[in-house]
Amino acid sequence: MEENNQKETNVKATIDAVTGLVQAVPIYQDTLQPAAKQIGQTLETVSKTVNIALAPIKALVWGYEKIESYINLRVSDKLKNVPEENIITPKPEIAGPAVEALRFVGHDENLRELYANLLANAMDKETIHEAHPGFVEILKNISSDEAILLQAFLRKQNYPLLDIRAKAPETQGYVVITSNFSHLNKISDVENPDLIPSYLDNLCRLGILEIPALTKITVPNTYEILENDISLDNVKEQILDQNRTVELSRKMVKVTNFGNQFLKNVVLDKQ
Repeated sequence: MEENNQKETNVKATIDAVTGLVQAVPIYQDTLQPAAKQIGQTLETVSKTVNIALAPIKALVWGYEKIESYINLRVSDKLKNVPEENIITPKPEIAGPAVEALRFVGHDENLRELYANLLANAMDKETIHEAHPGFVEILKNISSDEAILLQAFLRKQNYPLLDIRAKAPETQGYVVITSNFSHLNKISDVENPDLIPSYLDNLCRLGILEIPALTKITVPNTYEILENDISLDNVKEQILDQNRTVELSRKMVKVTNFGNQFLKNVVLDKQ
């Protein structure tokens, strides 16, 4: 809303400036007035369009009553198997930011479930020591798709990756054409599978995953299915058409120690 007010203020300031110019230089008044009027109409139209585009956001932002209702229902369900004497008040440095964040992500089922898991573990005397305050900040920095992708790492700790590189003849240099290619799209029902390489980069940035240098999975036949994936044929052909050599660099992505703690207390559904 502040942004809309600021935009309206800017619109008014722009119109006033143009009008002031017309008044200051009367000789050009007939020429500039239509232009000033057109600018005003255009900016007013943009402002209305922005307001219309932002209108649904009002419905998406949760109020305290809705957050309270969700916590009472969902978190209580996750704590139903916890002895009553073990249910404690969560630390404010976890509960406060989590409740505040739910205002803006409560509409997203994938993300709100993670917040519910964190709050439930923060209210269980047996697990509160593992509910790290930093988990809320991590949740604020992941998308709904990334929440879905993390489910795959509950089933398995590491996955093979490929970089497709183009090497120029008679040189040691190369260019990475495709990075972090994987088959995670085949086991994760994400909305934007083409963005999985970027999702992996972000989850590594947050310390949940890592792609260690010069490290690969040693289990036989792990990479062959990736290397022979027909979806890479066009990329390989383009490299060869440029008289360059195709190089397939084997890598892996795995869960960090901190990531395991996050998966256990945030991603894993608390029963």
